[in-house]
Amino acid sequence: MIFESLILAVQGQAQQGGGIGIGYFILIGATMIVSMAVSGMLKSRFNQYSQIPMRMTGAQVAEAMLRQNGIHDVQVIHTPGHLTDHYDPIRKTVNLSEPVYHANSVAAAAVAAHECGHALQHQQAYAWLTFRSKMVPAVQFASTIQQYLMFGAMLGAGLFNSPMMLWIWVAVFAVTALFAVVTLPVEFDASNRAMAWLERSGIANQMEHERAKNALFWAAMTYVAGAIGAVAQMLYWIAMLMGRRE
Repeated sequence: MIFESLILAVQGQAQQGGGIGIGYFILIGATMIVSMAVSGMLKSRFNQYSQIPMRMTGAQVAEAMLRQNGIHDVQVIHTPGHLTDHYDPIRKTVNLSEPVYHANSVAAAAVAAHECGHALQHQQAYAWLTFRSKMVPAVQFASTIQQYLMFGAMLGAGLFNSPMMLWIWVAVFAVTALFAVVTLPVEFDASNRAMAWLERSGIANQMEHERAKNALFWAAMTYVAGAIGAVAQMLYWIAMLMGRRE
């Protein structure tokens, strides 16, 4: 119902020849609030579970998970920042932030296991991860075009008054929105793989099963907010085009 109301409002605005209207700013504001709420919850859970000790550090958990799954060509390294953890499929490295790499807590173990879940996906050629990796060049190209179009609009190039330019704008938004949506199964699958290994290894018992599951859930949920925002913006511009055609 929210999206339907927004589309009707945008179509009315477009038929009146308007550019970016109040609906767009409401949409951006709403998605920002959702994103901030999810991010805040993730940080809250991370801080909470960082106070619960474990016998192993995040780095040790990552090393154990990789080796027990037969992965010997991936290196576990530390990277600056907070919650900057990620898996690099090109360099084959599990990059853990300082608070995760050195800490022996439930939060560190969950994050480390999640990132190793991506290494398992890479090893087993997980279809969604492969598809997302193949999309990277297209996303980079779309992001570049998006920047040029926005720059042109700022200089008065008439982006929001030209149907052709709007179609191009929608196309590049569609690429980034698809990438955000494809990221969801990749992230939730990584958390599922992490949880399965934590249970098999017995580490989940040390972490308390529900806490481990909750920490992994919020690690993946941050990407849901991004996907919602990307899809919502794409729908806004499609609605703008539909209004212009009527």
